[in-house]
Amino acid sequence: MRLPLKHILACAVLAFGATVAAHAQPIVVKFSHVVADKTPKGQASLKFKELAEAKLPGKVQVQVFPNSQLFGDGKEMEALLLGDVQMIAPSLSKFDRYTKKIQLFDLPFLFDDMAAVDRFQASAAGKSLLDSIKGRGLQGLAFWHNGMKQLSTNKDKLERPEDVKGLKFRIQASDVLEAQFRAMGANPQKMAFSEVYQALQTGVVDGQENTWSNMYSQKFHEVQKTIAETNHGVLDYMVVTNSKWWEGLPADVRKGLSEAMAEATEYGNKLAGDFNERDKKLISEAGKARIQQLTKDDVAAWRKAMEPVWKKFEGDIGKDLIDAALKSNQ
Repeated sequence: MRLPLKHILACAVLAFGATVAAHAQPIVVKFSHVVADKTPKGQASLKFKELAEAKLPGKVQVQVFPNSQLFGDGKEMEALLLGDVQMIAPSLSKFDRYTKKIQLFDLPFLFDDMAAVDRFQASAAGKSLLDSIKGRGLQGLAFWHNGMKQLSTNKDKLERPEDVKGLKFRIQASDVLEAQFRAMGANPQKMAFSEVYQALQTGVVDGQENTWSNMYSQKFHEVQKTIAETNHGVLDYMVVTNSKWWEGLPADVRKGLSEAMAEATEYGNKLAGDFNERDKKLISEAGKARIQQLTKDDVAAWRKAMEPVWKKFEGDIGKDLIDAALKSNQ
């Protein structure tokens, strides 16, 4: 039996309406990370959500999952590649399995300060690292700061490389960081961040390297005697997405998300600087760990001890990239 024309038209209108409704559903962006909301990374993630949803009203919905609520350190990259999340922000050391060039950021005493890091990351050479993992299905979107790393131990003296000889240091999983401590005659121990406080407290390790904000928030200063203000390395993150997902987004959505990410990055990176200044002061005021200031000669001795590390990884990283980073110090 043939339906009356008005019934056919009514069905067509309903079908069209359902299609429009389906297309009107916002694109869900799941942003997973492993730290607390109150950290610079946590705050930058929430700022990105706020900005993205304001720039693309009704078009995107950003869901932020802090504190490893969805995936921890060991699983988040796999989850991103599988499409279970759309954005993550691991520390840069986690990317050396995807490109050896990223090991640049682990080279000790490469950058004089965070201003130099900013100049490099804003340069063509720095931006090229965001695209260096495309072949592995990943697209870098931004560099987020945690800060410059300092060195701490359970010993009274921490001025020169010879002061750490034979000591055990906790490190992130990184070939460069392992080589860094071996060059000083120390013993690097790869260990999860969550285990560090207890390891320092019980003497499983003698020391560690970290930013002021990480040391204060995790109370490392309470179980260490000396913190040397070495500023010997940078602890940063890369916000990364699935390249196939990213390239499949409508152009206006990709543009809006890029703008939101740029603004959130500026906000979060300033916050990281503020947090580190504040927490250095709080550590000093707590009076539990002594902050050791280094002379120019002390720093020169540390740099000299690190020369073999640079030579070892120059081939993998590329001398041109190292030279470009060094220029940012000028």
